Amino acid sequence: MPLYQAFDVWKRISKTRAVRYRCFRDLSSGRFSVQSADFYGVPLDPKRVVDLDKQYVELFAEQDPDERGGRFDSVEAAIEAHDKDFVSETEGTG
Repeated sequence: MPLYQAFDVWKRISKTRAVRYRCFRDLSSGRFSVQSADFYGVPLDPKRVVDLDKQYVELFAEQDPDERGGRFDSVEAAIEAHDKDFVSETEGTG
């Protein structure tokens, strides 16, 4: 079983909104994946923060991060691919 290093990458969307990308680095390959992107607004809802943290751990336990988000040579490429997948998924539901 591979070992992963977890880390977050943040992006400001506006003065009141931000997104936190939940990223992993596979320690054996050095490649990156994004498990999820969590969106936050001001004022911050503490219950939402707890729910997102719970979901983060559950997703990791249920599915290998590489299976969920792919594997990329850079964290920037992983985030770009995640954003593209997210946009295409939301466009397909409308």
